[in-house]
Amino acid sequence: MPHPVMRGALAALLAAGSALAMAQSWPSKPIRMVIPYTPGGYTDTMARGVGEPLARALGVAVVFENKPGANSILGVDMVAKAAPDGHTLGTVIAAHSANATLYPKLPFDYFKDLTAVSLTSVAPLILVANNDFPAKSVGEFIAYARAHPGKINYGSSGNGAAAHLTMEYLMNLTGTKMQHVPYKGTAPALTDLIGGQIGVMFDTTALMMPHVKAGKIRALGTSSEKRVAGAGEVPTFIGGGMPGFVSGTWSMVLAPGGTPPDLVNRISSEIAKITRSAAFRERFEPQGIIPVGNTPEEASAFLRGEVAKWGKVIKDAGVKAE
Repeated sequence: MPHPVMRGALAALLAAGSALAMAQSWPSKPIRMVIPYTPGGYTDTMARGVGEPLARALGVAVVFENKPGANSILGVDMVAKAAPDGHTLGTVIAAHSANATLYPKLPFDYFKDLTAVSLTSVAPLILVANNDFPAKSVGEFIAYARAHPGKINYGSSGNGAAAHLTMEYLMNLTGTKMQHVPYKGTAPALTDLIGGQIGVMFDTTALMMPHVKAGKIRALGTSSEKRVAGAGEVPTFIGGGMPGFVSGTWSMVLAPGGTPPDLVNRISSEIAKITRSAAFRERFEPQGIIPVGNTPEEASAFLRGEVAKWGKVIKDAGVKAE
């Protein structure tokens, strides 16, 4: 009979061999990409921006499943409870990191039930207003908000989304007060912005600038250090008199917890090839989206940092989950 130490070593070797075989045989069926928001937003855009070329590269179908609800928790929980075989993935944004503070009792553990695969992109935000809004610049907006406390309705893609927390951060810095109107995704918020039901909102330049250029809404400023590609005519908040005001969102691919490391690395490598390709950069960089495509270890470290960062903003602003 083998010595206990030898049995343990043999078991570890067999497990490693099984994981390697899984990574080499992946994918063996269509891949499901869960998108925890409605179609048309940044999350949906980035999920498809990565998933469509992934399908072409691997020669299998990638099926996109929009599962909005509870500020992305419903969709993320689907990923957490899926089989850890690489055939279910999910795309999340900055709101995912905020949920760790907003919702003390989540149905999943961030770092046990989910595995960070790759940070696919980062994107600064732009503040836009409906065409009847009185302010036409960052300075005018802040002055108007100070003169009319509680009178401005601002929208966001959801409670705890980067768009929401960025405005909370701005209000904290400027001593202003506005009323938050959360939506289930960017598309319905944008519809109400154009229609005048809300006055302003933050979101990505990629989604807002086509409507700015079409004359449907007005751009006031970007939350970036420098002017953003695709919105070069729009000044930054820093340039508008708000030193140090920088914020944004990001997109990340997750896999179920327990997915073998070799398989996670394989998926991450395929994603990196996509995000670093000329086609991906040519498509998204002009929209103000910065491609990344990092390792699982780097993605996990980034996520831990974001959980801490947005947790502080939430606590300082007294933001509560709805």
